[in-house]
Amino acid sequence: MRNRIGGTLVGVAAVILTATLWSPAASQNTAPPAATPRLQDGTVNLGRVAGEKGVWRVPYIQNMAMRVVGPDGQLLPEIRQMQTSGGGAGPRGASAGGGRGRGGAKSEPWLPWMSWSAALYDYNSRNNSKYDPEGYCLPPGGPRFMATPYPMEIIQLPEQRRIVMIFEGGAHIWREIYLDGRPHPTGAALNPTFLGHSVGRWEGDTLVVDVVGFNEHTWLDYFGHPHTDKLHVVERFSRQNKNTLHYEATVTDPGAYTRPFTIAWDIPWDPNGELMEYICQENNQYLNHLTDDFGQPIFGPRPEPGELLGVRR
Repeated sequence: MRNRIGGTLVGVAAVILTATLWSPAASQNTAPPAATPRLQDGTVNLGRVAGEKGVWRVPYIQNMAMRVVGPDGQLLPEIRQMQTSGGGAGPRGASAGGGRGRGGAKSEPWLPWMSWSAALYDYNSRNNSKYDPEGYCLPPGGPRFMATPYPMEIIQLPEQRRIVMIFEGGAHIWREIYLDGRPHPTGAALNPTFLGHSVGRWEGDTLVVDVVGFNEHTWLDYFGHPHTDKLHVVERFSRQNKNTLHYEATVTDPGAYTRPFTIAWDIPWDPNGELMEYICQENNQYLNHLTDDFGQPIFGPRPEPGELLGVRR
């Protein structure tokens, strides 16, 4: 299952890249993009225009460390320098460094690592993301659902004061963003989930979404940047024109990183796209038989400490 999903993602990325580079229409169409659509009350329309098709073609961002931006919204100078020098900081973010494999934490010194998160990232680099949860049909978490290359649709329900996002891939998930002014649940009421609890507000034409309450069963990206249940993400969605959705996320996780950092990228609009059925997790019994490098179950119940020593109670 994991190899099939990984191959699908790489194949989709290759097709998108090829189409972008070689499409005659792309090279000949110099007309400016259509203006940002709006709802009847003047609010930016983040989805389809009535009577039209269309979906957002979420890009494949394998390594979010290569999408870190500064206060000006531009990639960090060290990342731009790596791209210019051919240091491996392409769309997939591979780079040389002291972590072996793809480079590890030492190749991304601008990230505010803690010692344990750097060590875990080095481990994921050495084994080429062998234990990526999304590769086993589990949902992506945090900003990763905006970086898994399947179509996505945004449905605004102003009369209900909420927004629903539907993702074709990423285990066929959806998320709700509440715009009714409610606070996040606290204490035991904040049940950790894959996508967390989202509340939003409009700042001018930008949708700002505050998300907390993540569980620890996901990675930030395919390359394996870890996070804890202290993860707090503030997202900013701005539709710059009809064809472009700019996504920005500030990641704060005092359990894994010493300070916040911000990542950003653009998401293109496909005017002819529609969501299709995609089922990854249905009756996936295979997960219960997977073990890690120590022979312990990855997803199933783990033995008690005494059982590891051959002691039975």
